[in-house]
Amino acid sequence: MNIGAHVRGGGKLVPSLEAGVEIGVTSIQIFTQSPRMWKPSQYSPEVLAAFREAQAAHPTITDTFCHATYLINLASGDAELYEKSVEALTHNLSVARGMGSSGLVLHVGSHKGAGFDEVVRQIAVAFERALEDADPAPDGVADCPILIENAAGAGGTVGRSLEEIGFLIDACNGDDRLGLCIDTQHLWASGFDYSTVAGTEKLIRAIDKSVGLSRLRCFHLNDSKIELGGNRDRHANIGEGTIGARGLAPLVGHPKIRDLPLLLEVPGTGEGPRAEDVIAARKVVTAGIKLYDGAKRSAPTKRSAPTKRSAPTKKSVPTKKSAPTKPTKKGTPVKRVVAKKRAPVKKSAGKKLTPVKKTAVKKIATKKSAPVKKTAKKNSKK
Repeated sequence: MNIGAHVRGGGKLVPSLEAGVEIGVTSIQIFTQSPRMWKPSQYSPEVLAAFREAQAAHPTITDTFCHATYLINLASGDAELYEKSVEALTHNLSVARGMGSSGLVLHVGSHKGAGFDEVVRQIAVAFERALEDADPAPDGVADCPILIENAAGAGGTVGRSLEEIGFLIDACNGDDRLGLCIDTQHLWASGFDYSTVAGTEKLIRAIDKSVGLSRLRCFHLNDSKIELGGNRDRHANIGEGTIGARGLAPLVGHPKIRDLPLLLEVPGTGEGPRAEDVIAARKVVTAGIKLYDGAKRSAPTKRSAPTKRSAPTKKSVPTKKSAPTKPTKKGTPVKRVVAKKRAPVKKSAGKKLTPVKKTAVKKIATKKSAPVKKTAKKNSKK
């Protein structure tokens, strides 16, 4: 398991690694600049290089994620705010690339009631501009993707559903420099109940259908002060909210996602994640893993029945002449049908964005909705 937390960054960056060590995490997340100020933080090439070296050589911290400033609103109808937002995103991405970050998490913003279809094109253009204009990653360093974070659903926030995030990525021609970060509290507040194994399986299918599981790079692991479908962004410490430890366990323990970084953004006592929050998160993951691995352990006991069936054939078969022909058919092992993996999304990382017409966006939505039921059935057999 990879339990992480949001920690303080600071001017020299490297101390953020030790801040993570102090509370026992294996991944960290930091802001690339003040979350509520437009003024960008300036880091010298030497500071960025020192952080990359420290991160690469660190014995316990495996991943560093960056979070873009909260002020960014790529869906704004205000031209000045939109331009400032694109500029801020570009700078934040430059810093994240220079650090060798595993991803830059972004809140896309709000269209303030204009409607999602009305802002898709301008958001796609903003992504393309930032991806192309940001300073490139240093030689030998993997590129840092922009990770779109799902929203809690308040007002006109963009990304309140997985389908909306999928439409944004499609509008950028499936650029593989765009990925996904799921916040457990936001998902709960937007009305998605994953608190059971069945609910989590439904979520996994929805992610794969709308965005693609390969684009999911991390989670923000938080409990919620808000009820299911409450549409407000209010984080709670693990086990102290309406989701609860039992409600989080099926999600974080799922075999397909349990190894992804789980980044705590809980309040603690007011200063952010503590060591006890990390311990609580580990317990939840352990409980979640047992939900799935426990079921696998019980399966072999049922399959051992054939050994009992073959033993009686020595005595019972001779009494009936025709009997041996049937047991041989029953004893023939049943071949498992292995579900084919989902075909990878075609990507065009380096291509410039082709302007998206409003009508094109509506067509994407229509195509997306049709195959939902069929894909869900296939994945449920896995």
